[in-house]
Amino acid sequence: MEVKIPHLTPTPQQRILTPPKRIRFPPNKPTFKKIVTVPTSSPSNSSIQIHLPLRRPQHKPIQKTHKNSNDCKPSNRSTVSDVLGLLDCLKIPVSLDLYTSFIDECTKSGDPLLAIELHNHIKTSCLRPSLSIFNRLLLMYVSCNLIGYARELFDKMTVRSSCTWAVMVAGYFENGDYGEVIDLFLEMRCSERAKVDGDMDDIVASAIVVCVLKACAKTVNVELGKQVHAWVVKMGYGENLVFSGCLMSFYGKAGCLEGSDQVFDQVPYRNKVIWTTKIVNHCYEEQFDEAFDVFKQMGREGVKKNSYTFSSVLKACASMRDGRCCGQQIHANVVKLGLELNEHVQCGLVNMYGKGGLIKDAQKVFKICGNNRNVACWNAMLTGYIQQGFGIEAFRIICDMKAAGLQPQESLLNEVRFICGSTLIENTKRRLYDLYQL
Repeated sequence: MEVKIPHLTPTPQQRILTPPKRIRFPPNKPTFKKIVTVPTSSPSNSSIQIHLPLRRPQHKPIQKTHKNSNDCKPSNRSTVSDVLGLLDCLKIPVSLDLYTSFIDECTKSGDPLLAIELHNHIKTSCLRPSLSIFNRLLLMYVSCNLIGYARELFDKMTVRSSCTWAVMVAGYFENGDYGEVIDLFLEMRCSERAKVDGDMDDIVASAIVVCVLKACAKTVNVELGKQVHAWVVKMGYGENLVFSGCLMSFYGKAGCLEGSDQVFDQVPYRNKVIWTTKIVNHCYEEQFDEAFDVFKQMGREGVKKNSYTFSSVLKACASMRDGRCCGQQIHANVVKLGLELNEHVQCGLVNMYGKGGLIKDAQKVFKICGNNRNVACWNAMLTGYIQQGFGIEAFRIICDMKAAGLQPQESLLNEVRFICGSTLIENTKRRLYDLYQL
């Protein structure tokens, strides 16, 4: 654009003969022109008028950065450490309530470094932690996967409660050390200083019993499981549904249906968990007809069934030699109750129809699953194709799983490789080798 600037003291001749000087500005797209008056010190002309272009200000849009909300927040470790450091600098003693809050925060975060730092800070303080604080410290160490530090603190405790033993038993069970779970339970029962029977509530007792019974099942220690059963009855929990379900599950995994039936008969009120556990136990022993009879008896009792009940009885129907008549009855009940979209039930239906040779029915259920298919449902459909000798269809399922980012079982891949040995599907075999580098 151009701006005309006249002379400061022009003469009449200059106004006529002398062209005005022009100052060139870089090109821009002004929207308006404005006359700006600039005062001067000349007596003949007190001001100069300059035509200046008005340019529209260019506003750059603010780029919004999508940051994770957790990035703006300091970590639990830095927060607690900073607070402890600030209190130390100000020489302000930390109260037990504040320590309790810090321990709970560390338990939720699961930070092992903060757990060690916090416990060391408590040791250097002049406070004497109570039994409740020690139990919270044990739970903190267990939550941070520091079972060694928890055991060291546990051995130094002169006074222990039922919660103390429950935390340690649960910690060793979560760590997979089933032998230590059993040893702790025996030590709890034999220790004179651990008077835990009187102050043990239902929640604590159930936590200990569940872990110990599962450890007995893992180590096939049937005799200790029976002792735990006797202890449960002695404690007055013989008719408790939680304990009864755990005992029945233990006896079923141990292959002792007599003990499971004994517990089942002693329960005055049987809910769906008790009935379903009885069905599962018969499936363990391959008593599939008996499992289906229990399911029918459960219906006559008017007990409401859930998805786990149907998925358990479908496993029995998959192995029954009745032409899948029982399985079709179960399928009708599933549709009636609106559970046909449950992933566990769908997997059981696909497995049942696939093993029975009803591939079309299995395909219908598999298509109904849609995007809700889990890995178990894919493997169930793949197993059905393999058992019925559908090599091409099995290969297509593997390709679809590959496209969905899923990995089939290695044993199923070996089965597909075996059935692809025919010359009719040699190309399929080669593509399968290229896909999974078999």
